[in-house]
Amino acid sequence: MQIIILDGYSVNPGDLSWDALKEFGTVSVYDRTPAELVGQRLVGADAVFVNKCRIGEDQLRRAKNLKFISMLATGYDVIDLTAAKGRGIVVSNIPAYSTDSVAQMTMALLLEICHNVGHHSREVHKGRWTHSPDFCFWDTPLIELAGLTFGVLGCGKTGCATARLARAFGMNVIGYSRHEHPEFCGERVTLDELFRRSDVLSLHCPSTVETRGVINGTSIARMKEGAILLNTARGSLVDSRSLADALNTGKLYAAGVDVAMQEPISKNDPLLSAKNCFITPHIAWAPLAARRRLINTAVENLRAFVNGAPINRVN
Repeated sequence: MQIIILDGYSVNPGDLSWDALKEFGTVSVYDRTPAELVGQRLVGADAVFVNKCRIGEDQLRRAKNLKFISMLATGYDVIDLTAAKGRGIVVSNIPAYSTDSVAQMTMALLLEICHNVGHHSREVHKGRWTHSPDFCFWDTPLIELAGLTFGVLGCGKTGCATARLARAFGMNVIGYSRHEHPEFCGERVTLDELFRRSDVLSLHCPSTVETRGVINGTSIARMKEGAILLNTARGSLVDSRSLADALNTGKLYAAGVDVAMQEPISKNDPLLSAKNCFITPHIAWAPLAARRRLINTAVENLRAFVNGAPINRVN
C-alpha cells in the first residue's frame, strides 16, 4: 500500500512519529504540498492523510488507486465528499482529539484579557516595578470572573468542556445549541437571550450555512455593553469588520480569537489593528498530547479501513 501524508508538518514538526503507519505499507511524508502539486502527489497513492490541502474532483481524477482519505483534523471541508463518494473513496476524520486543549485555550485567552499577564510581566522586566513609588501597579482593568455570565454558542463536546471550566471559576453558565446536549452544565437559553445576557460569549459551533457570520453588526448590537467575545472555533463565524468596529468604539470590551477568516491571517484583517483584540495563530488544538491522540486515531482509522470496518467515516 502506498500511503501519502500531504501536509504533515503542522501536526508533527518532528516531536512525534509516523512510524506506526509503516505497518500498512510504504509511507511518504511531505511537510507541505502546494495546491498545484496535490494531484501529482496523489498519483499512485492508495491512502492519503491530509490536514489543510484541498482535494477536489480535479485532484481525485488523477488518483486512480486512491481508496481511503483520513483527515488529520476534525473538520473535513477541504475534501469534496461527493466526488470522493462517487469514486468509492472512504473519508474519515479525527473527532474529539483536542476537546480539552481547545477548552483550555479558550480560558487562557479570557484570563489574558482579564489580567494582561504578558504585558505586566514585560513591564516588570523593564524595571517599572523596581522603580514604582507604590508596592504594585496595573495598567489595565483587572476583571474578576466569579459571578459573571459565560455564554456558550454551540454546546457540543468542546462547548461543554469549556462551560465546565467557566463554572469552576464561579461563572454563571448559559448556552444555546440547535441540538440537545444533556451533559451541558449550564442553563439552556434562546439565541437572543444568549446575546443579551452574556458578559463573556464563547463560540464553539462548526462553520455552516447557518452559522457563518453569526457574529455581525446586528448580533453585536444585541450584546451587553462591554462584553467579551471569544472565538476558538472558526474564523468564518465572525464578521471581522463588525467585531473590529465594536472593539474600537468600546461596544465590546475585548476579544480573544485563535482563528481568522483567512489563515494565515491577512495583513488587511481589521482585527490586527482593533483595540483590545488578542489573537493567537490557531494553536488551541496543538499541544503535544492532543497531536499524539490525533496521530494515534489516524492510524486506527487506517487500520479499521484495511480490516473492512471503517470508523469515523464522514461520507
